[in-house]
Amino acid sequence: MNGFSRAARVQSCTLFLAACSVLPAYGAEQPTVQVEPAESGGACQIAPSTQTSVIRNYLQAWQSMATAFAENSPTGLGADFVGVAKQKLEAAIHQQEELGLKTRYADKAHDLKLFFCSPEGMSVELVDTVDYEISIQDQTQAPQHVRARYVAVLTPTETRWKVRVFQAEPKQ
Repeated sequence: MNGFSRAARVQSCTLFLAACSVLPAYGAEQPTVQVEPAESGGACQIAPSTQTSVIRNYLQAWQSMATAFAENSPTGLGADFVGVAKQKLEAAIHQQEELGLKTRYADKAHDLKLFFCSPEGMSVELVDTVDYEISIQDQTQAPQHVRARYVAVLTPTETRWKVRVFQAEPKQ
């Protein structure tokens, strides 16, 4: 069918359903999520339960980021971001607040691929080709559609995976 074994397709579907279950159910349009099976070739195998947790927490990070930018309040970022990713997002929110702007992000689709796990299991890297709409309050422009590729590195904490690196790749 698409080059993946039946087991890989079932695993991908399971991860998709688990990832979708964390999205808000209060009338907001939920993004579609597609997950490519992780390739063996990284430093370690990523267990299915770990993949599910990483994806769930990554999608929750998108939601908290969207809320933080919409409300000009970086306080909610700490639940999903740490380190450099959190610092950069906080700085961007403070900058937009100083300019009197608010930004609304509406993620429409995520095409995720987990492809690296550190040998000690202390980080997982994923690539996300994401489609989203962005609109800036106080501008008359219609929302803009964006398709971008992000690289994220997630680190486990006491209770969840948090985004430590969140970097858009340059357009080619």
